[in-house]
Amino acid sequence: MSASKRILVTGGAGFLGSHLCARLLADGHHVICVDSMVTGRDENLGPLLKNPRFELHRCDVSEPLRFEVDQIYNMACAASPVKYRADPVHTLNTNVFGAINVLRLAQELGARVLQASTSEVYGDALVHPQHEDYWGNVNPIGPRACYDESKRVAETYFWEYRQTRNVDTVIVRIFNTYGPNMDRNDGRVIANFVVKALRGEALELYGGGHRTRSFCFVSDLIEGLVRVMNAKDLTGPVNLGNPAETRMQDLAELIIRKTGGRAKLTMSDALIDDPQRRRPDISRATELLGWRPVVDLDSGLDRTIDWFRPRV
Repeated sequence: MSASKRILVTGGAGFLGSHLCARLLADGHHVICVDSMVTGRDENLGPLLKNPRFELHRCDVSEPLRFEVDQIYNMACAASPVKYRADPVHTLNTNVFGAINVLRLAQELGARVLQASTSEVYGDALVHPQHEDYWGNVNPIGPRACYDESKRVAETYFWEYRQTRNVDTVIVRIFNTYGPNMDRNDGRVIANFVVKALRGEALELYGGGHRTRSFCFVSDLIEGLVRVMNAKDLTGPVNLGNPAETRMQDLAELIIRKTGGRAKLTMSDALIDDPQRRRPDISRATELLGWRPVVDLDSGLDRTIDWFRPRV
């Protein structure tokens, strides 16, 4: 285990942030969690709140930050269309001003800072699978633009702060991730399907159910984030995700079987700007970090359903 550090996690009460905080505490670090609690939840932090090496600060990353830390993980921002469309301007502010504020803090402290970017920077990709050199196909004024484009701007800020101001930055592009601590009302596909299947409600497939996604279990994703942060010469961007590609209809049918088979499927029109196919090329993460996902979709869904069942 590396020497104990003081580590700031913005968005630390969210789905991914809470798992990251738990992992960093388990590794012996002092963790400072910053969250506006717009989408973060106290429930996600649970026993972490009793740990003397954990601090929770309820504040917004779009405002200046003042902490003494060695590393910063910038995880703040809602990641589901339902959540980030609820207040598009707040989403823009969180991603753009949040990036500026963590970069300024990192510059002041000489801290290494990781930007949790997203596969959404690739948009409705014209290249498959998506590799880090692909520039993307994004609609700048569509319903997803507040999230997609502000994440792209944040990447540019991180790159330029490294190039022109000598800040130790690294960029990670996260593909669909799932597992315990997901919000029941999140709107992302696995949480949505699992909750509806457990309730015996219809699972809605958009555009015929032929669109694909690649799903990474949360423990694999967190392992990747920690490896990226501690790879000192790595600047990114680096894709993190599971390259196993799954059709939405196959996912829905699998979840229905695993939850007792009561739910049915319904078909709806495709959503605007919804990507047709999504699959990460993780060659860079594998070659540079020795990282690959180890949890397959079948076992990951079992663990996720078991977590949701008493909460639905």
